[in-house]
Amino acid sequence: MTPLRWRKSSRSSGQGGNCVELAHVGAVRDSKNPAGPALRVDLCGLLVSVKAGTFDR
Repeated sequence: MTPLRWRKSSRSSGQGGNCVELAHVGAVRDSKNPAGPALRVDLCGLLVSVKAGTFDR
């Protein structure tokens, strides 16, 4: 199994790096706990919701 490649938002640097990270396969994890659990998500649906502002609550 290939290790996941995680991507952190470029906007997280001003916040001490505390944010969520996304993997290319549709997984999300807490950047403060990279060895912790990851949540499997519909990545396309998540990104559409975030860009539309409906996931901001």
